[in-house]
Amino acid sequence: MRYKLLTVLILVQLSLFSQEGKIDRIEPPFWWTGMANPNLQLLIYGKDISGLEPVINYPGVTAGEVIRVENPNYLFLNITIDSKVVPGSFEIVFEDNGMMVSKYKYKLLNRKEGSAQRKGFDKTDVIYLLMPDRFANGDTSNDDMPGMLEKADRNNPDGRHGGDIKGIAEHLEYIANLGVTAVWMNPLLENNNPHYSYHGYAITDFYNIDPRFGSNDDYVNLVKSSHERGLKVIMDMVFNHASTYNWLIKDLPSEDWVHHFDEFTRSNFRASSIPDPHASEYDKNIFLTGWFDTHMADLNQKNKLLSNYLIQNSIWWIEYSGIDGIRIDTQPYSEKDFITRWSSRIFEEYPGFNVVGEAWLQKESLTAYFQKDAPNRDGYNSGIPSVTDFPMYYALSKSFNENDGWTEGLSKIYYVLAQDFLYAAPDENLIFCDNHDLDRIYTSLGQNFAKWKMAMTTLLTMRGIPMIYYGTELLMTGKGSDGHGFIRKDFPGGWPGDKSDAFTKEGRTKQQNAAFDFLQKLLKWRKNNDAILFGELKHFVPYDDTYVYFRHNDDKCIMVALNNSPNAVKALDTGKFSECLKNYRYAINVITGETLKYLDAFSLPPKSVLVLEFRK
Repeated sequence: MRYKLLTVLILVQLSLFSQEGKIDRIEPPFWWTGMANPNLQLLIYGKDISGLEPVINYPGVTAGEVIRVENPNYLFLNITIDSKVVPGSFEIVFEDNGMMVSKYKYKLLNRKEGSAQRKGFDKTDVIYLLMPDRFANGDTSNDDMPGMLEKADRNNPDGRHGGDIKGIAEHLEYIANLGVTAVWMNPLLENNNPHYSYHGYAITDFYNIDPRFGSNDDYVNLVKSSHERGLKVIMDMVFNHASTYNWLIKDLPSEDWVHHFDEFTRSNFRASSIPDPHASEYDKNIFLTGWFDTHMADLNQKNKLLSNYLIQNSIWWIEYSGIDGIRIDTQPYSEKDFITRWSSRIFEEYPGFNVVGEAWLQKESLTAYFQKDAPNRDGYNSGIPSVTDFPMYYALSKSFNENDGWTEGLSKIYYVLAQDFLYAAPDENLIFCDNHDLDRIYTSLGQNFAKWKMAMTTLLTMRGIPMIYYGTELLMTGKGSDGHGFIRKDFPGGWPGDKSDAFTKEGRTKQQNAAFDFLQKLLKWRKNNDAILFGELKHFVPYDDTYVYFRHNDDKCIMVALNNSPNAVKALDTGKFSECLKNYRYAINVITGETLKYLDAFSLPPKSVLVLEFRK
């Protein structure tokens, strides 16, 4: 009887261990040998595991500090991976008083050859931004998935419509044929929220693609297929906030993982408070720690464990998926020192990679502060090579609607460029006429096709890295004040049963084809024009409703001339441009293909743009 009782006690104890010592997650889920930084921090999750001791017995892998936090369901384990370690699987054994309670098999993969040398996007690229849920529905069977809280409802502008990775993959040829060279997709990671989850910015799992878009393997294959068509891929990443339905937020490792208030406190959205030398601590604190919305918990990057988690997550996705770049959502809202640590780690592993940070500010000086190597008085250096050029956006979306004046109309573009001395690298700025948060450019320009052509031509001949929002080539319309769903409409033809298929010439209207052909011609011309890709920019002060600038190198000169007058033809005397045009004998009209041998003067019709390629 005594032995039976002892056996029962042991079995009960083992049963408790198996329940409380079960490892539910380890993140990152696997890693690679041959990384530049040998250190890795594992987040380990399971019920009441904090009292356990992890043990590793694998040549070249050394278990270091074990970090325990407030929540007993977490352990953080620092390990070091020797440069000569052999790829393979090893067991992490979890012990309690020397007795094994649980074990977990962890994989070390062999790093792909050439991974560290990948080349990111740059000023030779034009980026196509698309919203996955609104682009194309290639697999209707995943519109609603088990365990996903929000169901598809295409009649709801703010609901999920069913676009997915397969839909994107099926139309990569269309994107490549347009003439762009890179694709930026709004976040594809799991957003398992009860409503308004389609946009992707309220992440519930940082390591998994939302099953309504597809799988992790589907995303890897999408990147590979994009590369086969000459398209780079930019992944959208969010560090400032996560969904309140995120598994880490529902069971916080520690209270300081997110910012807390006695009652809900929204950010004041004043990014200017960060570079502002006179800003109050109150304003900066509300900006940095206030929440974006009630369902988006504000992450505290001062917590070193969270900081490491986010950094390693980014590296994991780069290495795993093969992407060429990252777009950082709301860069200024994250702790600025975290951004510097993040960028340092990224470029330690991938020196030729590229990153663009969303810096939504209205002024050039404030925007420039967040770019790498900016001449900031406080010495801050974000390490982020590219920033979103919102000052240029405001100029492009307004200039062609205004009468010209000292600071109005075309002068808006002139004055943005005149302040390029504030940027460390203005050629690396991401420039755009609209995006997923802004009014559609065709709407901003009053659905005026002539103005649209002026805006598109300026965008594609200007300094910087141009970005085109999906559907711009179709003159899609939408006003943000009506609701974001109206600036994120479904791409026509992306869903079975759509009345028209704008992915094909036959499915587009006559005007849509005119817009598509115009944009395609400019894009393909730009792609092979060194004067645009690498040349200097020189402009002349706007005068009499006209604005002229040049892109030039030692062998070629491009002139872009804009007439902003709504009704007057403007004669352009080229004598004032002799510093750019000497030694050239003739010119080619880029849009019409016409050869021009008389170079002394040109006529510009009302609301028009002229692009000439001068040749010797």
